[in-house]
Amino acid sequence: QVQLVESGGGLVQPGGSLRLSCAASGFTFSSYAMSWYRQAPGKERELVAVITSAGGSTNYADSVKGRFTISRDNAKNTVLLQMNSLKPEDTAVYYCKAYWRGYNYWGQGTQVTVSS
Repeated sequence: QVQLVESGGGLVQPGGSLRLSCAASGFTFSSYAMSWYRQAPGKERELVAVITSAGGSTNYADSVKGRFTISRDNAKNTVLLQMNSLKPEDTAVYYCKAYWRGYNYWGQGTQVTVSS
């Protein structure tokens, strides 16, 4: 069955870094665009970053541009989110999502907390 499993979340101080990973299985990963979303308490889920199926194009929310980098390894069915210069407002549950022709698959999320 389809599985997206996020990992790498945790507690980090402001200015620190984390790298999130999403391991995919059960579908043709290389056909799907992949994205990272996040949802903070009391707020709607928002798109953070997206990468095309072959990895040739990326896009970011304005709030994370220049600090976050999305990448993928189609040989390993993995998508990464490198997060640098983290801020308290980056605190949220981070989800990865796979999308292809109307098919959407979500992971269970990983908590990121930025606090001193």
